[in-house]
Amino acid sequence: MGSDSDVPASGLTEVLARRHLTTDAARPEEVARRHAQGRRTARENIADLVDPGSFTEYGRFATAAQERVRDLADLVVRTPADGLVGGTATVGGRPCAVLSYDYMVMAGTQGMRGHRKSDRLIEVAGRMRLPVVFFTEGGGGRPSDTDYPVVSSLDVESFALWGALDTPRIAVVSGRCFAGNAVLAGCADLRIATPDANLGMAGPAMIAGGGLGDYPPEAVGPVTEQAANGVLDIVVADEAEAVEAVRRVLGYFDGPGAAGVPGADPAWLRAALPAQDRAAFDVRPLVEGLADADSVTWLRSEWAPELVTAFARIDGIPLGLLANQSTHNAGALTSDASIKAADFLELCERWGLPVVSLVDTPGFMVGPEAERTGLVRHASRMVTAGARLTVPLIGVVLRRGYGLGAQAMLGGSTHRPLLALAWPTAHLGPMGIEGAVRLGLAKQLADMPEADREPAVAQATAAYRKNLEALNAARVLEIDDVIDPAETRALVAATLRAAAPPAREPHGH
Repeated sequence: MGSDSDVPASGLTEVLARRHLTTDAARPEEVARRHAQGRRTARENIADLVDPGSFTEYGRFATAAQERVRDLADLVVRTPADGLVGGTATVGGRPCAVLSYDYMVMAGTQGMRGHRKSDRLIEVAGRMRLPVVFFTEGGGGRPSDTDYPVVSSLDVESFALWGALDTPRIAVVSGRCFAGNAVLAGCADLRIATPDANLGMAGPAMIAGGGLGDYPPEAVGPVTEQAANGVLDIVVADEAEAVEAVRRVLGYFDGPGAAGVPGADPAWLRAALPAQDRAAFDVRPLVEGLADADSVTWLRSEWAPELVTAFARIDGIPLGLLANQSTHNAGALTSDASIKAADFLELCERWGLPVVSLVDTPGFMVGPEAERTGLVRHASRMVTAGARLTVPLIGVVLRRGYGLGAQAMLGGSTHRPLLALAWPTAHLGPMGIEGAVRLGLAKQLADMPEADREPAVAQATAAYRKNLEALNAARVLEIDDVIDPAETRALVAATLRAAAPPAREPHGH
């Protein structure tokens, strides 16, 4: 094996010079413009995310495939890495792959060599079982590459390879992210966005070309709309917070850690519910109190708020947590909430995260308006997603566990979770209490004098309410236990530790 002195000085000099041209230091004007916009460069985001010295770059010397129309020297200077920076690294000691389009190179468009590079890295990530973080800002496909004989470019493999990758995929969206770049974001398991992001299946040029009107980029898929419709999972203040959010999510893949500090005194849970059992309350403080302090990451908060979903840790154990939110639609499960739940359960399954479900729902939303939203299909998908879980599931009925909606929150049955618990305030039944009473007594009520009907309903409701108490459900073994709310955290942790499967890598698809 030769020594360093065997490398021709001229060859090494050229390599080092070309390497320098791929760095931000070689493009001070472009970097200054980027900073003036309040934005960071691709390399700055990657450097902030990965552990120092851990980044192994792939394909840094690529240039845009335009040598038929531009001088190579110009391409080397103006199109470093073909506008896609990528490689392997560690984040918090955990191996991963990281890719980022470089908006300073042709607006982050996807060049033919950039596609080859992303294909290579996606394939390497699959072979190495690495989660992938992809900063997807950019304007979509680049039609100006000339060095490849193409007609449609529909044989490009990047989207199929990325879509099929079965390791965790996290996309970070900032700035303009259109067409192919948006598809890469959309195919990810999780999307993190900054407020200045615009995410669309086509940008202004393609929209205008289709005869659909002229729109500024800011009008296409702004964050306010894409968060409200469920496209985005996490919205953060800026790119620095986006990187921190990525780090936090990757941390949930590390498995159980040291016992965490509870977010609140467990005894506080005894008073977490309102005295009036039909009063709406915000379930999020209860979730944060049950979980370890500062461990909760909320997902899709702006969409279908009648159901909350989050990653968290309980006693150091990473998990997914979903809960009904009674401040919206009384916690009834709408079509959107059913989709949100099914997506979340499938994500936890792919990523190997156990699930804790906090139940407080009158059931699925009903009525003609609800059915027009495709409720039958979406509600059934939620049931299917829960029933197919192989990761541990624990259910806790807080107050109302009624009907098929409650069953869906519990994987399809109170016997599907590894442990099905209820708090003393809980009632479980086939439907809402008063509705069930009125339905069951419909004939008798019709035969009564009007003045006697409401007293009869009240009396029957009180009796039926007593019958549906959690203790009665536990007495006939429909659930496993009725517990002191202060015990919830300890019982969840003990069950999950007992159920811990052999270590496996989380899957993204």
